[in-house]
Amino acid sequence: MKRIAAAKFKAQCLAILDHLDAEGIVVTKHGKPVAKVLPIQRTSADLIGGLRGRITVAGDVMSTRVSWDAGD
Repeated sequence: MKRIAAAKFKAQCLAILDHLDAEGIVVTKHGKPVAKVLPIQRTSADLIGGLRGRITVAGDVMSTRVSWDAGD
């Protein structure tokens, strides 16, 4: 795993985050690890429609299937 000194990480933080690989990077102070920066794992960025074709809707999705009378 790649290592970087905290001062260098501070100076180049945005560029480092833009090019962060799956393994991540260890930030060190005086040669000792103090933090580990990892990218967020995403299986799919497309959440809308992600279950299309996997689910079937049975009946009226707007109904509670409970009969009730609001009364007067």
